[in-house]
Amino acid sequence: MSDFVDPPSPATPARRFGAPRDASVPRMETVRVTEQVLRRRALLERMQERLTFTAIGFMVLFAALIGRLTYVSLINPQLPNLPQTRLVPPPLPPAQAASAFSVPLVRARRAMITDRSGQILAISLPSASVYADPRQIYDVDDVAGKLKTVLPDLDADALVRRLSTDKQFVYVARDITPRQQLRINDLGIPGIYFQMSERRRYPFGSTAAQVLGDVDVDDHGVAGVERYFDHRLLDDPNPLRLSLDVRVQAVVHDELEKGMSYFTALGACGIVMNVRTGEVLAMVSLPDFDANQFGSAPPDARFNRCVTGMYEPGSTFKLQTFSMALNNDVVHVWDGFDATHPIHVGRFTISDYEGKHRFLYLPEILTYSSNIGAAKMAQAAGPAMQQAWLRQMGMLNRLPIQLPEAGRPLYPSPANWKEIATLTIGFGHGIAVSPLHIITGTAAVVNGGTYYPPTLLAVGPDDPATGKAVMRQSVSDTMRRLMRLVVTNGTGEKARVPGYYVGGKTGTADIVKKGGYRKHANVSSFVGVFPMNDPRYAVYVMYDDPHGTKATYGFSTAGWTAAPTAGQVIARIGPMLGLLPDTQDAATINAELAEPLQPVRPAGNAVRRATGRPSMLPPPPPLPRDLRHEARYLTGSPTVARR
Repeated sequence: MSDFVDPPSPATPARRFGAPRDASVPRMETVRVTEQVLRRRALLERMQERLTFTAIGFMVLFAALIGRLTYVSLINPQLPNLPQTRLVPPPLPPAQAASAFSVPLVRARRAMITDRSGQILAISLPSASVYADPRQIYDVDDVAGKLKTVLPDLDADALVRRLSTDKQFVYVARDITPRQQLRINDLGIPGIYFQMSERRRYPFGSTAAQVLGDVDVDDHGVAGVERYFDHRLLDDPNPLRLSLDVRVQAVVHDELEKGMSYFTALGACGIVMNVRTGEVLAMVSLPDFDANQFGSAPPDARFNRCVTGMYEPGSTFKLQTFSMALNNDVVHVWDGFDATHPIHVGRFTISDYEGKHRFLYLPEILTYSSNIGAAKMAQAAGPAMQQAWLRQMGMLNRLPIQLPEAGRPLYPSPANWKEIATLTIGFGHGIAVSPLHIITGTAAVVNGGTYYPPTLLAVGPDDPATGKAVMRQSVSDTMRRLMRLVVTNGTGEKARVPGYYVGGKTGTADIVKKGGYRKHANVSSFVGVFPMNDPRYAVYVMYDDPHGTKATYGFSTAGWTAAPTAGQVIARIGPMLGLLPDTQDAATINAELAEPLQPVRPAGNAVRRATGRPSMLPPPPPLPRDLRHEARYLTGSPTVARR
């Protein structure tokens, strides 16, 4: 057995044999370090420093992130920002606004449209469109089949053809519902994506469809109020408040629809207006369409007869002739004209429908709707006065209503506006205006003589309506009494509504066709105002080519068709507008509105007036030969006068 001794390490002290222990010295060895080793050591030290700084940086970032999360989730929590802005709720009455609480509603890019009470007429709702990237789709038949199960209206064959291209973007479907979007997303089809958008919706369907119009795929208005206020609806998030009242609109629509069906008319229109502000509370044109299906609506349904259609107004225009003559002192209410014989102009004849064939006083001319009397009254005024009057009443211009479809009247040029034109225009022939022209002019006649431009915007106390004076108050009072006579004793008797003291005027005009008039076809209309003792609202009703029935004894004139409908409308909307029938004061009100059919001329009024005309105007002289030829500019056929 032998002992093994470990060799001394380089650090072990060494001493000589026999030397004292404290004389020992460390063992020394020589180590050679190369330059390569030194570089390696330097690189390792530099890497260690970089890792240290990187770790410190990450620690700082994580600390900041943890601090931010703690702040927003625990210290100051916040709701997530919605991708769209918020909607301002419809204005509430003051009593409700105090107790109402705020509800955050998501607002679309385009502001909504409401009626005067805040009912939503048009609103944009979130929607989505489906599109595909054909480069990422491998089995187009399978994809089309799967999408067809969610979108039944999808044309699968057409989609297969569109997906079999090298395009990067192909629309699959627009305006899908959120449920459809979720189902398509659950299919998990690669290459199918969604594009968020908006869809304009009209909750009341056909209500005011021609007034509201529609928007295109880019959310820009293409018709109606949507087009007129396009920039306003895109720039201002607040709701656009119209003057329309959906309740009144629904009543007018209902009554016109029943009348149009009963009289088998081609079309109809109705307007309700506040005579003190010019606000349009209802505007209905039939046939109409669902506003949500604007693109598929036929042209006749899109046509707004209230503002775009231009019709010969017939005897409703006599209100303008009477107002003009009275306001300019051409006649007084006790004056009259000889209506015994028709007026012959060449082969044209101006006659009365069921004429009295005698001398008629002014109240009788309007009550019995004498074309002869109105024509002679217009002749006494002259063409210059007639043009000036109609121009200031807006009858010769496009009305400033907030609808791009508003049309311009049709009337003779100044060169052709000679005496024959003056005669025929005096009773509503030879000129074509829109129904809105008629009701706007009538409002000025009865409201004290102030012309208010028609408007579709609600008028508030902070922005009152402004108008211009066009006639004297005394003349307006006289016209109200005369219009009341038409309903109590004349052609508008079927528009009477107990307690509402309706006044108005009927009008029946033959339908113009190229080269003349259509036989046995007319446009019947009635414009009424209630209550005549304190005028508030005007109602206009028109039927396009109505047909008589057994109940009307075959007659299709306005007194049998339009007037009854106007009476039904007034009876239904009166309470809605805060006007209850007043039957207790009937005797007093009727006495206030009384006007004799044959007024007695006051003493001292038999002298000539400033116009140079006698108080009792003589029959007009025969027309010169050249004026008889001017009558041909109208239609080229004889004028068949209707009332």
